[in-house]
Amino acid sequence: MNEFSAEAMGLVIREHRQARIPAITQEELAERADYGKGGAVSISRIEHGLVSPGEHRLAAIALALQLTPGQLTQEAEDRTRSLALQRGQRPVKLRDQVAETKERHAAINEKTAERSKIAQEHGEAFNRVHDVVRDEFFMRFVELASSISGAPEPERPREGQIEGTGETPTAIRIEAMSAGIANAIRGAAAGGAAGAAVGGAAAYGAFTAAAMFGTASTGTVIATLAGAAATNATLALLGGGTLAAGGAGMAGGILLLTGMVAAPAAALAAAGFYVLRKRRNKKEEERLRTEVEAAEAALDQSQQGFDTMVDVLSRATATMEYVEVHGVHALEKWRVSLPPEPRDWESLGHAGQERYKEFLTVSGCFLAASIINVPALLTAEPDALREMDRAIDETLRYADRTIKSIV
Repeated sequence: MNEFSAEAMGLVIREHRQARIPAITQEELAERADYGKGGAVSISRIEHGLVSPGEHRLAAIALALQLTPGQLTQEAEDRTRSLALQRGQRPVKLRDQVAETKERHAAINEKTAERSKIAQEHGEAFNRVHDVVRDEFFMRFVELASSISGAPEPERPREGQIEGTGETPTAIRIEAMSAGIANAIRGAAAGGAAGAAVGGAAAYGAFTAAAMFGTASTGTVIATLAGAAATNATLALLGGGTLAAGGAGMAGGILLLTGMVAAPAAALAAAGFYVLRKRRNKKEEERLRTEVEAAEAALDQSQQGFDTMVDVLSRATATMEYVEVHGVHALEKWRVSLPPEPRDWESLGHAGQERYKEFLTVSGCFLAASIINVPALLTAEPDALREMDRAIDETLRYADRTIKSIV
């Protein structure tokens, strides 16, 4: 994991940006680092130590500053150590100690509030595009596919492929999810419970559950799995919208109730009374300083998970935005090309059958990106976070590449 703090990396990047001759603005750095629209805000947040750039972003920023990622990283590590030494040297006078602790207390409150704002922005952006893709692509494809009788049963990955190593390679896992969706569609086409609920929350939950668990689409099972999907912690965060609208919703801001802000908030709640006092004795100052230091440590410990969360939500949102534009358009072209109802598998012709299979794959990729357990990133231990980040990166890369190769 990183040996530098977000604050240190931000200071180093800002100093190098301002040291350029002539100095470059945050907007210019964002443009050179390929941040896209609104990139200056991202650079500002990095320079203020609110987020730390991921591996690929760091490489782009380093290139824009005519440095190597290794140079930036080394400087940030050195700065992290120097900042720690500075904070370990407390002022001699009690009055100065009180002033310094108040400043640190205010900085923590500001950072916590900014983290909440960043998390909310990314969560809302993800939920918006997720809801559109769910309704305009995923459920629309399900509706069209359910009108086709005689579609062949998809080949599922062999048990040995899935369980042989104890891990499921991304391609095999998404293939299995697509097969689960296809079987749920076959059940709907045959008059199963999902068919009657197409377009609603129950249907979305049923098809999602079928993809996750590979369960056949029968009436009794659908009811059970829809309930499981609706209460799943991951779907509750990233399902998009309310249950009534066909998603699982953000569950009252569950994202902001995790370790991202809970630990520092709890520490500072107890400290607040002493901060507000105009005068406090040495014992009270020691107590407040201890609590402020604990809150700072909690923020530092959760920084890597927070950075990973921001990166994951941003990348997943970008992939879904591609489906929103290109996938929906491709699906509409397929719809227009379909023969009139009643239609069967053979009436689609080879091109139509291949498109059906491709849209199944896109649907599997969409769900794979939708069910990433984002809350777990915020509370994972370093070793677990490293492994989770690796697996999520593989999933998002595969999903993005596969979707773009199809639509």
